[in-house]
Amino acid sequence: MTVTAVIMAGGKGERFWPKSRTNLPKQFLNISGSKSMIQHTIDRLKKLIDISQIFIVTNELYAELIHIQVPDLPLDNIIIEPVGRNTAPCVGLASIIIEEKFPDSTMIVLPSDHIIENEDGFVHILKTAIEVSSEGNNLVTLGIEPSYPETGYGYIESTKVVRELNSLEVHKVSKFVEKPNVITAQSYIEQGNYFWNSGIFVWRNKVIRTYIKELMPEMHQLLEDMKLSFLTKDRNESIRKMFPLMPDQSIDYGIMEKVDNIYVIPCIFGWDDVGSWTALERINTKDDNGNVIKGNILNLDTKDCIIESNGKLIATLGIQDLIIVDTEDVTLICSKDKAQEVKTLLKELRNQKLEKYL
Repeated sequence: MTVTAVIMAGGKGERFWPKSRTNLPKQFLNISGSKSMIQHTIDRLKKLIDISQIFIVTNELYAELIHIQVPDLPLDNIIIEPVGRNTAPCVGLASIIIEEKFPDSTMIVLPSDHIIENEDGFVHILKTAIEVSSEGNNLVTLGIEPSYPETGYGYIESTKVVRELNSLEVHKVSKFVEKPNVITAQSYIEQGNYFWNSGIFVWRNKVIRTYIKELMPEMHQLLEDMKLSFLTKDRNESIRKMFPLMPDQSIDYGIMEKVDNIYVIPCIFGWDDVGSWTALERINTKDDNGNVIKGNILNLDTKDCIIESNGKLIATLGIQDLIIVDTEDVTLICSKDKAQEVKTLLKELRNQKLEKYL
């Protein structure tokens, strides 16, 4: 069985502004370790499959960045979306390109910007997910065991343990639920059968194509038309012309929420999606006052803050629960409880025609 991977790498990482910028978003930054997030993602996958079986879906702006950061990736494996159309069209486009090169393969779909500490455990879980996906028309997702009532993630509700495979539990999915409020999130943790939606999926290519045909017929027809045009036209030209006609829809809403044979494997492998600045508290060591600091910092009577300097000295006195991030042209100062709302600043920058700071 051939296994392929599709890395989704077109996002702008706006909640990680001002370090994550339009021209250099979060997935291309060194957040943890010695490499960028997308390089770490590639390295993890190479423990399971060859680089020739890895595909990256991105936009034109980041194609050259990918080539620079992942020089051994075949150029044909960089799939360029002319416009953003959410995860369902992303998966669909990748599926027809992979179908050409690796017929009857199994596809792993995953984001480019997650941190995973236990990489061997991650690979073991992927192998198990591949095994489950080989049976019938199964779709498999990885669910993260929740450690606190996070309101920024979607959740997966499971029904019961179906079986144990390779020392892992495999649960039948009951339903996907949207991002909850904190009281609801706490109730999910107490019930014990809810998991964070990691956005990592495993399925056979022909199975997801079947579901697209059944549940998203308009998108299916566009994909079929694209496949035909690939025979006579340049692939990128065909994508530029036809991809903008795709519906703007997530794979969760378009497919996963509408089929029955979905399974979730509960995971504990040191996962974080680094969705906002507060993630740094989870992936870095704090000082004696609960601060996460990086760079040229002088702290007095400063507690539970996240502070990052770009070289300039940042001196703080008598503050608590703040995020301070200094870059070459922007300094962000916000309370930690507003970390998920950083995107509202970017909206205001656009309103004031200050796009040079995006």
